[in-house]
Formats: sequence, C-alpha cells, structure tokens
Amino acid sequence: MDSFVAVKQLKLKKGKERSIQRKHHWVFSGAIATRDSSLKEGDLVQVLDSKENILAIGHFGEKSIAVRILSFEVELKESFWRDKIKLAAEHRESLQLKDTNVYRLLHGEGDGLPGLIIDVYSNVFVVQTHSHGMSLALPKIEAALKEEFGAEIEIVHKTAIKQSSKSNSKIVEVLENGMKLKVDVGAGQKTGFFVDQRESRAELANLSESKKVLNVFSYTGGFSVAALKAGAKKVDSVDLSKSAIKLCSENMALNAGKETIEHSEIVEDAFEFLSNKPLDYDIIVLDPPAFAKHLSAKKNALRAYQRLNQICFQKVKPGTLVFTFSCSQVVSKQDFHYAILNAGWNTNRGIKILKEFGQAKDHPVNLFHPETDYLKGLLLYIE
Repeated sequence: MDSFVAVKQLKLKKGKERSIQRKHHWVFSGAIATRDSSLKEGDLVQVLDSKENILAIGHFGEKSIAVRILSFEVELKESFWRDKIKLAAEHRESLQLKDTNVYRLLHGEGDGLPGLIIDVYSNVFVVQTHSHGMSLALPKIEAALKEEFGAEIEIVHKTAIKQSSKSNSKIVEVLENGMKLKVDVGAGQKTGFFVDQRESRAELANLSESKKVLNVFSYTGGFSVAALKAGAKKVDSVDLSKSAIKLCSENMALNAGKETIEHSEIVEDAFEFLSNKPLDYDIIVLDPPAFAKHLSAKKNALRAYQRLNQICFQKVKPGTLVFTFSCSQVVSKQDFHYAILNAGWNTNRGIKILKEFGQAKDHPVNLFHPETDYLKGLLLYIE
C-alpha cells in the first residue's frame, strides 16, 4: 500500500548526502552503500545518510538515477498528491495566460515531482510518466486532478518508458495566444505539442509582418501559424514527418483569414533542405528535436548544432534573423553558445545576439535542480 511511509530503505555512502541536503531530486546508483534486498523498480523508498538519518523519500529505479525524490521528509502525507496538484494549479493561475487554454500544469522536478509531466489541452489533461514509480501512482494522480479540476475532465496517459505499441491518434483543438491549433495528444510527440515554445512563438509573431519566414523542423506548425497570424508574406514549413506536415497544413488553414499567403509544406530532411535549397528568407526558425538525450551523446549533439547553424549562416542573405534552439537537457547554455560561436567563426559572418530564450514560464526552473533549465534559444542577426 502506498500508505505514505516507505517501509523499504537504502543507505548512502558517506558524503553522498550533500546533494539531497541541497534539495536536488536525484540519487545516482553510485551513491548507494546498501539497500533492502526486496527493493524493486517503482517502490517507495526512504533514503538514509551514512549515519542512518532519514533524508528523503522517493521512487526507486534500477538505472543510473536510482531514486527520484518526492519529498525531503520522512513520509508522505495522505494529502500529498492533492497538495502538489493544487499548488501547481495555483501557480499556473497566477501567470494569467491570455487567449490560451494549453499550458503545462506540472513540470517534473520544476514542481517537485520528478518523472511526472502534465500538460493541459482545453479540458484534456495529458499525463506523461517518466518512471515506473510515477506510472504506479497514476490512480492517485488522476484522483487528485479530478478533485481539483472536476470529474468531467478527460485524462490521457502517455508513458515515456519503452512503449510497446503505437499510440492512437486523438486530435484536440486548442488556443494559444489567439492561434487555433489542432494537437494530436495521442500519437503526437511529447504530450502532443511543444508547449514550452509559447513565448518564442509570440516573439516571432512580433517580427513577422510582411516577412518571408522559413520554419525548419516545423512539426505541426506552431511557429508557422504564429508568422501567418502576424501577417507574414510567405511561410515555408519543413519537416521529415508526413503526419506532422499534414497537421501543420490543417493548422495553417484553420488560421487563414480572407487574405491568403503563400505557404509551402515540405517533407524533407532539414539538413538536406538547408544544404540544397536557396535560403531567400527574412526570418529562419531552427527548432530541432533533442540531438542528445543522454550525456554520452553530448559531443555528437554539439557537432550537429554547429553543423545545422553553419549551413544556415553560410547561405542566408545579410540582415536575416535566425531563431535557433536546443532542447537537449545535457547541453548547457554555455555549450550551445559555443556551438553557435564555432558556426559563426567557420562562416566568417558577422553575427549579433539580439535576444535569449528559455522555456515558457509555466515550465519553472527549480533553483536546486539545474537540469530543469533545459531549453536554450537565441535570436540572431546575420550581417
């Protein structure tokens, strides 16, 4: 029973308690001295220091992150899940998001619940679990959501852990900054949409009137629609996924006014498109998927970010604005800047940074868990 006192325990090596004392939410396997032999994936476990003082309670896992800390207390209160959901809801309400009914309600470690993401799409709540422990806690999470938001809400569960079968498509229509968007919360990437880019899309809209805009790695067209709604003269959307481009086309049509603009949907590899096509645009958006999800892939990811931007810098006309992003958690802001710097050096172009971006404010960064600060973005002016 998840009776909120973990009967199983593990003990840390001497000195390894410091990260927990600093409120970091992960315990790595190498920090463990001893553990109960009965511990299995997803169990609640108490974490003890080398002197057997109880430091925290969390979900146990068999991989490199051995414990994801839920509470820096000795036990979980009966109202634990309800309290966490309510606190997250109050935070999002305080943000006063306008003309928007899609937002992140709960951001993993950013809200003190590692392994749990909840995105809201109108009345559909997409719960994504990244650990077996969180998957086991789903009944309590769903009960807390319905208690806070009402029994009529619809809850969709997506797991980031080794999905055995392809998810079924489920389209929901939502509103972001006045844009109408169709989102596939069933079969789409992540929870269906990249909610974290809301503020970057708004910045693109501020600059797009009468401009020619290229959206590379367009997915379902969030940036493309933002440019369209702002009065862009031409928008081209490039993505390798036919299903994503199809939904992008539908989203563009959903937002088209009486005056039509030139819009092309291109199913092609982004690197090949940038290498082989003329780049006669005023604004280019480079928003690739995470090139590195694990530390072991970091070096190759940095090469990919450099190559992507270098191809772009080489070919664009003077005065082009480039929005460039990295959502790879293992790539730091400094790493990303250095990759862009190398791309600039190799092309011998003058480049100015006009603005830096991060994830939208409903994706809070936990001061004590720096890994929550994952999205990096730059607005560049190419001379």
